[in-house]
Amino acid sequence: MQVIFLQDVKGMAKAGELKEVKDGYARNFLLPKNLAVEATPQRIKEWEAKKHSQEQKKAKEEARLREMARQLEGRVLTLKVRTGDQGRLFGAVTNQDIADLLAQQGYPIERKKITVDSIRHVGEYPVVIHLYPGITVHMTVQVVQE
Repeated sequence: MQVIFLQDVKGMAKAGELKEVKDGYARNFLLPKNLAVEATPQRIKEWEAKKHSQEQKKAKEEARLREMARQLEGRVLTLKVRTGDQGRLFGAVTNQDIADLLAQQGYPIERKKITVDSIRHVGEYPVVIHLYPGITVHMTVQVVQE
């Protein structure tokens, strides 16, 4: 019996997959627990249309992120911070600070996608942004005294 999975089933399939399973497994486990639905011709058509639209959406998002990566690659961001004597910062510059600076410039990026070493002194530091699988941006953040 063919079923369309509604939820992830460990060791079997992920949500949204169309798979062939044994009749008893489907009738006694998957269908009663609403983990999957029987794949009728109508549901298969709907599933294919949904899958196609998701692929198009994913391709548009990837193209948008590639363009953003092209614009950001190699840029130097300047971040003004309060410092004490000898150029030591009050606190540290975090990935959230860099995400906020990028958002001000029109590049909304989640802080989790930004990788930066601990910044506690004035200077230049490398920043790596993982926008999408296979799309990575290398930038520099220049920390200057306010």
